[in-house]
Amino acid sequence: MEEKIKVLLVEDEAIVAMDLAAGLERDGYEVTGIADNAETALELFKEYETDIVLMDVNIIGKKDGIDTATELLKHRSVPLIYLTAFTDTKTLERAKATHPAAFLAKPYTITNVRIAIELAISNFAVRTEQASGKLVPIDNKPPASPAELTEKETILQMNDYIFVKHNYIFVKLKLDDILYAEADNNYVQLVTAEKKLLLRLSLNQLIEKINYKPLVRIHRSYAVNINMIQSFSDQEVNLSQKQLPIGRSYKDEFLNQFRFR
Repeated sequence: MEEKIKVLLVEDEAIVAMDLAAGLERDGYEVTGIADNAETALELFKEYETDIVLMDVNIIGKKDGIDTATELLKHRSVPLIYLTAFTDTKTLERAKATHPAAFLAKPYTITNVRIAIELAISNFAVRTEQASGKLVPIDNKPPASPAELTEKETILQMNDYIFVKHNYIFVKLKLDDILYAEADNNYVQLVTAEKKLLLRLSLNQLIEKINYKPLVRIHRSYAVNINMIQSFSDQEVNLSQKQLPIGRSYKDEFLNQFRFR
């Protein structure tokens, strides 16, 4: 099932916060909460799933936004964007210690925030290595530039989810919800029970990029999530209301996914 990217907004100016939240929701993001102090921010961060944090430096209370970000990141690693009117050297040096994805000076526009979120998700896209639990960038590639993000299709992975560029924003998709992928010339169609997403890459590139073992190639034009298979024969696999052919050269690879007694 496709999910919206979840944003936690920490901002002490109520009007600014509400306006930004409304703009983000119009763009297809989900604002999971708005906080104006460190304590509330930490509570919301613990209670709700969060994909990205927008953090004002100057907030209510003894702890400022940088101190608050430090506390949040101790619990789990997520992309962080600072929104602030403070751009002095001391503030910037403190902020850099938390490794933010972006630092936006006020006044900002929703367009600038949207671009910053897109870059933040791209540059912080990570996957968890089961053996070590270490977070690493996908494909070990350097951070994406704005030009790279606009010139080609982008698919990113964070743990058990992928983020797919769709209608100018990233949408969140759980890997387990994928039914199958279908090659279409230089494109591939990623299919779930509720959605079809067209990506500008090959089927081989898709399989390599997301590194999701249940997604298995069964034909030159198809890869299927074996966890979604209802039944299969020598010639085809049956999903819910969908049959896909098994190519002769892919049959052995497909059968090797199962343990026969």
